[in-house]
Amino acid sequence: MSLDPDWIDFIKWALPQLRLRWAGFRKVSDQVQRRLYRRLQALDLTGPGAYRDYLRQYPGEWQVLDTLCRITISRFYRDQGVYALLAGQIMPDLAQQATRDRQAQLRIWSAGCASGEEPYSLSILWTLQLEQRFPDVALAILASDVDRHLLGRARRACYPWSSLKDLPTAWLEVAFTESTAGYCLKDRFRPPVLLVEHDVRTPAPATSLHLILCRNLVYTYYERDLQQEITARLHAALRPGGILVLGSHETLPAGVTGFTPLPDRHWIYTKALTRSH
Repeated sequence: MSLDPDWIDFIKWALPQLRLRWAGFRKVSDQVQRRLYRRLQALDLTGPGAYRDYLRQYPGEWQVLDTLCRITISRFYRDQGVYALLAGQIMPDLAQQATRDRQAQLRIWSAGCASGEEPYSLSILWTLQLEQRFPDVALAILASDVDRHLLGRARRACYPWSSLKDLPTAWLEVAFTESTAGYCLKDRFRPPVLLVEHDVRTPAPATSLHLILCRNLVYTYYERDLQQEITARLHAALRPGGILVLGSHETLPAGVTGFTPLPDRHWIYTKALTRSH
C-alpha cells in the first residue's frame, strides 16, 4: 500500500495526542496506515477525516488507536553485538556484583518484551554460557508488555524460523524443538522468565533491578517529555551500579542525570553509585 498524504497528515495529528512522535514513526508509517485502513473498514468509515470525527464522538477509540500504533519488530538475539557485550561483560560484572552483595538473584527487566524473544534470549545466554560460572546466583527476568496477544505468544514460546534466524546455530539446536507449531523453547529455559502485562508508561513493576533492557520502544516512539518521565522511573527501579540498555540507535533525552554512558557505547548506561545533585 502506497503512503496516502491524507493518512500521513492524520498520523502526524494523532501521535502528539498519544504522546508519541512522528520522528519515530516515519519508517513504519506504512504499517500504521495499513492497520488504520483495516480499522476504518471495520467501522465502515470512508477516510481519515471521518475517523477524526469518530474519535471526537467516541473518545474511547483513542485507546484502540494507541494499540494500532504499536509496531513490534522482535527477533531472538536481535543486534548480536549487544548480546555479545551482555555475555562477555555486562551480565558477568552484574553477577559478580550480586555475589559481593550477597544477592541470591540477578534481577533483570525486559521492558516491551513483545513475544518473549528478548527475555528468552537472555535465559538461553545465561544457561549456556554463564550459569556454571555463578552457581550461587539465580537468574530472574521480569518480561513485560502491554499487548496481551503478544504475551500469549510468549507463553506458548513457539516461533517461526524468521524469529530465530539470528540465534547462534548451536543455541538453536540445544534450546528448541522443531514441531508443527514451529520451533518451541524447551522447558529448561522457561523458568527464569516471568511474563506480566504492563505498560511502560506506568510505574515500574519492580525495583532493585540489576539490569533493564528498554530497547527500540520508549526512546524511538515516545515524545521527549514522556521519555524523561519514564527515564526517572527506570532510574528509580535500578540498583546503584545497575545497567540500562537502550536500542543501539537510541540515547537518553538531553538533561537526564544519574546515568553515565559506557565508553564507546552511547546506548548503554550505568546508574550512578551515588545520587546526583
